[in-house]
Amino acid sequence: MEIEVRELREEDIPELGRIEAASFSMPWSVEAFRELLSRPYCTYLVALLDGCVAGCCGYTDLCHEANIDNVVVAPEYRGRGIAQVLLQKLIERGNAAGVEAYTLEVRVSNRTAIHIYEKFGFRSEGIRPKFYEKPVEDAMIMWKR
Repeated sequence: MEIEVRELREEDIPELGRIEAASFSMPWSVEAFRELLSRPYCTYLVALLDGCVAGCCGYTDLCHEANIDNVVVAPEYRGRGIAQVLLQKLIERGNAAGVEAYTLEVRVSNRTAIHIYEKFGFRSEGIRPKFYEKPVEDAMIMWKR
């Protein structure tokens, strides 16, 4: 199994829409992903497994602090380390671009994701009450400084 990571392209977007819909109760739209391509302050990467889009992650750079907006892996590809490869490449890219700190929100019940983020040096710095909908749930605010 070889995971290729590259920048998000227009042709990836329809499959990312499918992956989002299969993964989240409030998925990002295809239009939201298209808009990212026009924003020079956003960096988005996709993972390909055997030539198929398997996942995506990206950040918005705000004054050298990157908000990791989205990390998603297709259900059929989970458990293969794809999210970790994506995060590693994203952080490498951010570091090279001068990003000094990274932040993200994650559902407090998503222990798998929290564990992955902690492996990358993220630490909890607070809770956003009722941040998520469908179902309503608090978000853990995590930072890597």
